[in-house]
Amino acid sequence: MTSSTTTLTGPAAAAAVPVRRHRSAGWIAVAPLLAFVALSFGAPALAMLGGAFTARDPATGATSYTTANFAASLHGAYLTALLGSVKLSAVSAGIAAVLGLLLAQAVVTSRFRALREAVLTASGVLANFGGVPLAFAFVATLGNSGVLTRQLGLARHGWDLYSFWGLTLTYLYFLIPLMVLTVTPALDGLRSQWREAAQNNGATGAQYWRHVALPVLAPSLLGGLVLLFGSAFAAYATAAAMVGSSVPLVTLQIADAISGNVLLGQENVALALSLDMVAVACLVMAVYLPLQRRSARWLD
Repeated sequence: MTSSTTTLTGPAAAAAVPVRRHRSAGWIAVAPLLAFVALSFGAPALAMLGGAFTARDPATGATSYTTANFAASLHGAYLTALLGSVKLSAVSAGIAAVLGLLLAQAVVTSRFRALREAVLTASGVLANFGGVPLAFAFVATLGNSGVLTRQLGLARHGWDLYSFWGLTLTYLYFLIPLMVLTVTPALDGLRSQWREAAQNNGATGAQYWRHVALPVLAPSLLGGLVLLFGSAFAAYATAAAMVGSSVPLVTLQIADAISGNVLLGQENVALALSLDMVAVACLVMAVYLPLQRRSARWLD
């Protein structure tokens, strides 16, 4: 038999050595990041996955694999909480997407550069303002004894901050700025030549937005909507501090199941609920990433 191995000699061999060294150096440089990601995300994910499919006999302490946790997470109060989170996220994301688009368009078309910088800076701060401080701010302002509630007499008109619509209003505080940050680059990408061409062909402003601008912006708008949905769906601290169990949410149910506030021994059901949330988050990202790529092709 004859060997078919080809040996590089001369300049080709000299060029191949730096390439291999460069690739090895690249892997060495990224190895700490990969190890950190595996430790921070991989280990908890494996623990969650294992616990969601595990049941423990309280009498003997023996563990066995089962799908009963998933069945429980999709029935009764757990299913109600999951659907409540989806409803709250969809409603708050839809309202925030519309209001955020209008605010971003006003900022982009403004002649005052200082206004644009101020709004974008404030949006960057407010988009990350949540949790207990946000809940306290709304309770002090619009709660049962809040400043505006007393001064405007909102209680006489049936206003209740600790309800579905009260929580929706609270979520809008950080979702609208997030939408502004998401859609502003897309609005900047709309070329002035497109509007001029539409006007030269007799199109009105409404026709330009209907037939030109909105079709181009559609991937970015849908991607922003999906991003807002995911952000609202994963929020926990604000709702826990403000409404407690008065509004059924999956994140609150997970906390109750882990802490045993309602029933003991439901920790693995909480892990199954967490996997339900991961499935929803994966679905959100599966929609968001292709929309972002498609938007980039139009607006680059």
